[in-house]
Amino acid sequence: MAPTLNTSILYAAHQDGIDLAVVDITHPAFAVVVTDDELAAMADQHIVELAQQRAMAPAIQQALEQSQIGRSLRAASGSYLAGMPTYILKLGPENLGAAETSPIDRRIAASFPAFALRVRLQDIARLLADGLAGMRLDARRQVRLINIAGGPASDSWNALILLQAERPELLAGRGVVIAVLDLDVTGPAFGQRALAALRTSGAPLNGLDVAMRHVRYGWSDASRLRQALDQLDAGEAACVISSEGGLFEYGTDAEIVANLGELHTGTAADAVMVGSVTRESELMRVSQSLHGILLHPRTVDAFRALAAEAGWAVERVIERPLSYHVSLKKQ
Repeated sequence: MAPTLNTSILYAAHQDGIDLAVVDITHPAFAVVVTDDELAAMADQHIVELAQQRAMAPAIQQALEQSQIGRSLRAASGSYLAGMPTYILKLGPENLGAAETSPIDRRIAASFPAFALRVRLQDIARLLADGLAGMRLDARRQVRLINIAGGPASDSWNALILLQAERPELLAGRGVVIAVLDLDVTGPAFGQRALAALRTSGAPLNGLDVAMRHVRYGWSDASRLRQALDQLDAGEAACVISSEGGLFEYGTDAEIVANLGELHTGTAADAVMVGSVTRESELMRVSQSLHGILLHPRTVDAFRALAAEAGWAVERVIERPLSYHVSLKKQ
C-alpha cells in the first residue's frame, strides 16, 4: 500500500535554536516544474543581471553582509559553498524560517542560481531513484546510498522518498543506509535529524529501516575511500553513489579519476554513480568572474573522458544551464 500523502511541512533543528524545513521534492511547497525553454530564458536574463551586479559590486557586497545567506556566499569566494548554506538555498523563498526572512535573504533565495539548485536536487534524486530501481534487489540484499561531500544528503533522502511513493515494495523490510562521506559535521548532523523527521508517523519514510552514517572523508585523499566502502559492505550491497554539487564540480581531474577508480573497485558490479558537473558556458564564466567560487567547469565530453579513464561510462545526461546532471555505470 502506498504511504498516505502528508501535506504538512516537516522541520528539523539546525543550530542556535533554528528549525529548518525538511525538503521533500514530492511536496507542493518544494516541487519545481519548469520547461527547458523557461530555464533558458531565465539563464539569459541572469547574464543581464550579472552585468548589472558587476557595476554595483561595492553596494552589493555591503548588502550581502546584512544577510545570513549573503555572508555564506561571500565566505565561499575563492573556495566552495558549504553544505548547509547550499541546503538553505534549496528551501525556496517561501520556506525560509523566521531567522532567514530579511528581504535580501528572500531575494537571494528567489534568484536564478538558487532556483537552479532546486532543479538540480530534483534531477539528482530522480537519477538515484531510477538507478536503484533498475538493480537486482533480492530479499537479503542491503541498500547503500553513498553520498560524497553530501552535507545533509538531501538528494539521498529524496531519492528514497521517490521510491517509497512509486515503488514501495523495493525497500520494504530492507536495511538501508545513507552514508555521508564529508569533512563537514554540521550538514550530516542536520541530515540525521531531517531523516528522523521523515520517519515519524505519517511522514514519507515512516516504516522504512533507514539510518544515516557520517564518515569524515575528503576526496583529496582517495586512498581512504576503500576502507569506508569495505565498512559499508559496498561490494555486496546495492549501491547508488552521489555527489550533488561536490566532487564533479569542485574536484580536479586527478581527484575525480582517483575517486571514481576507488568506487569502481570497491562497489558491486551494478553500482550506479550520479552527480552534477559544472557546465562550461558563458553564463558560468561570467558568474565565476563575479563570485569567485572555485568550480571547475567542463564540457560533457571532457567529463566522459575522465569517467572512462576510471572505468565508468556516462549513461544519461540531463543538460541544465549551469550544470550537467549525469548517471554513470561501470564499463
